[in-house]
Amino acid sequence: MPVLQQPQKPSPIHTQDTSMSCQCPRIPLSPMRPAPEKVSMLFKLYCLVVMTVVAATYIVVLRYTRTVSTDKYFSTTAVFLTEVVKLIISLGMLSWEVGGLRCMASTVLEEVIYKRKETLKLCVPSLVYALQNNMAFVALSNLDAAVYQVTYQLKIPCTAMCSVLMLGRSLSYMQWFSIFLLCGGVSFVQWKPLESTAVHIVQNPLIGMVATAVAVLCSGFAGVYFEKVLKSSSTSLWIRNIQMYLWGILMTFGGVVVNDGFAILQEGFLFGYTPLVCLVILLASMGGLYTSVVVKYTDNIMKSFSAASAIVLSTLASMYLFELHLSYIFVAGTTMVCISIYLYGLPKLENKNDSSKQEPKKMPVSV
Repeated sequence: MPVLQQPQKPSPIHTQDTSMSCQCPRIPLSPMRPAPEKVSMLFKLYCLVVMTVVAATYIVVLRYTRTVSTDKYFSTTAVFLTEVVKLIISLGMLSWEVGGLRCMASTVLEEVIYKRKETLKLCVPSLVYALQNNMAFVALSNLDAAVYQVTYQLKIPCTAMCSVLMLGRSLSYMQWFSIFLLCGGVSFVQWKPLESTAVHIVQNPLIGMVATAVAVLCSGFAGVYFEKVLKSSSTSLWIRNIQMYLWGILMTFGGVVVNDGFAILQEGFLFGYTPLVCLVILLASMGGLYTSVVVKYTDNIMKSFSAASAIVLSTLASMYLFELHLSYIFVAGTTMVCISIYLYGLPKLENKNDSSKQEPKKMPVSV
């Protein structure tokens, strides 16, 4: 006679009350997953348009607030507030990524506070980026917008050298040719500066060029260092941004105290601020955030088109806003720079030829 077995009741050990616990979705992590992910062409086009508009508008508006406006605001406070805005936006994006403010707080506590060594890695680029932003203010206070925008493109060969030295990358002959073409174009731009510009302050081109050189070196090194940190692990992009912006806030606040501390006590922290200055801070924040997105999701071709388009847009805007008169040598130098930026972003042809030669040698494997 068969024995009927009673259904076993679930063990209380396996039951879990989820009402009192926060079920935060974990950020998908896969060890050593390649950082560049496949994205749609529409997303790349969107990033291209936004980066171009932001870069061109930021240069023109920043120069206007530093040269044409009557009351000069403290540039150190603007850099500090830029880091604060970027941190707030990154926290909001992380909250949307993990699914709520409570989960965001626990993620920040776990990934930023507890993992101190990972947070310390982002101290270097935050310090360099803070120096770069301050040098940009100094450069644009002593140079024309078009000159600064073109000479600042020296960050491309600087980034290339840092990539070769720090990441072990190899560059094609076309890319090296584009680097020398870029240097020639920048030399043309510096050979005969713009004839006249409507500004209300005394400018020092030598100080402007030195500040631009420092900003170029900072941009190349910090960008490659951040790329190395970002692509060497599968940590979320927004967590890396939060780690870097926390250091940036501390360092830029130190710059505020050291450089303009006494003047701020007399005039006020927001002295000289106008809606245009707030727009500068917003544009700088968007530019920094899109830089991190570009490092992870886009390629050199899109960045090259964006940089070249920003040069053209800022130059045309400067002609109307600052009564800028362009010479033929300047136009030729700008054209060389745009062509070199495009050539530098072209894909390598050597790898394709090598892969095509190696394909006939592959033999099918029978099991």
